[in-house]
Amino acid sequence: MSRADLRAFGARTFRSLHIRNYRLFFIGQLISVSGTWMQTVAQSWLVLNLTGSGVDLGITVALQFVPMLFFGLWGGLLADRCDKRKLLVVTQLAGALLALALFALVATHTVELWMVYVLAFLLGVVTMVDMPTRQSFVIEMVGPEDVPNAVGLNSAMYNSGRILGPAAAGVIIATLGIAPAFLANAISFLAVIAALIAMRPEELYRRERSERQRGEVRAGLRYVWADPTLRSTLFLVAVLGLFGFNFIVVLPLLAKFTFSGGAGLYSLFTSLMSLGSLTGALYAASRARPTRRVLIGAGIAFGALLLATSVAPTAWLTCVLLVPTGMAVMLFLATANTTLQLGSDPAMRGRVMALYGLLFLGSTPVGGPLLGWISEAWGPRFGLGLGGAISLAAAVAAASRVGLRRRAGEGAPAGGEAPEVIVAA
Repeated sequence: MSRADLRAFGARTFRSLHIRNYRLFFIGQLISVSGTWMQTVAQSWLVLNLTGSGVDLGITVALQFVPMLFFGLWGGLLADRCDKRKLLVVTQLAGALLALALFALVATHTVELWMVYVLAFLLGVVTMVDMPTRQSFVIEMVGPEDVPNAVGLNSAMYNSGRILGPAAAGVIIATLGIAPAFLANAISFLAVIAALIAMRPEELYRRERSERQRGEVRAGLRYVWADPTLRSTLFLVAVLGLFGFNFIVVLPLLAKFTFSGGAGLYSLFTSLMSLGSLTGALYAASRARPTRRVLIGAGIAFGALLLATSVAPTAWLTCVLLVPTGMAVMLFLATANTTLQLGSDPAMRGRVMALYGLLFLGSTPVGGPLLGWISEAWGPRFGLGLGGAISLAAAVAAASRVGLRRRAGEGAPAGGEAPEVIVAA
């Protein structure tokens, strides 16, 4: 690739950063996401130290997403009704207070498992509102033309935090203990709050907020069901979210029990997977529009790589495989996210993205404990392989359905899209 090609790729990939409001948001989120991943690693290690149980670890993760499972659509409705920038300030403040509480409990040696459960659940309540608000706020910062690029950059930022956060957590836990990781996360929320306050509201692509009326949640469900593109994309997200993406629960078990490692190996696993995810996100940001081929291809690659990781004989080979696994995960999610944002009516976008969060994150209360139990009963390798096999089967089935419809001469593939483009930008 020539120097001119590299410059063109860079300009295409990072173009949304020229927008001041989005640039502020990007920087603040990068700092905050790094802190969040520090807490994720520290919390998992805290639970393992308290009980040594994979089931307890799965329950902790599950409780964090129970509110999204049962009330996620109401969080999306709140995002559709409220000023998203102001609502995000509130959610960031709440997240900071919860991190401070966990720091205080660990630092004073008074923490018990039930306290971790309660704080995880309360953080889930915050996430229930924060996630659809943050996702649907992207288009207000950059406008519809740059949504695919901004979603890809968001994913890149998120995964940069997944690289920096676990790496920092490993160092902090090894040298200072678990408690300082929670304090660092609490402080990191201030960066997002400062960025949101510093934005210029007049430069946002605002729309009129939804007015209160009866049946708004049901209306959101009917809207998604009536749209083949939204429906088919969300179905694939649901299957992979339930059976595949919960493999994050298995990683600490794999590090501690399969390879007899410590927090450093777990952090390395998470960081390397995030490195791959960052690559996938940057590739997604460079693309003009989401396609069915990329969506299904990434799903197939993810399932196959998860299967390969489950039988890797050494920790080092596991590390190598986690890089492309992370790339496939993020390419799939970025493509699905962009498809849903571009395909949604502005008045419904918060509810659509809440449904995306419900199916992706909300599946964790079911998949997390289940995979934790399976991994504890039959070993982390079996749990990882099972998630990979089901994910691979779902993606292959989706590809087969597209092929059958084409051979039948029906024109558009499943979901009503054109043969290659899922939804026009």
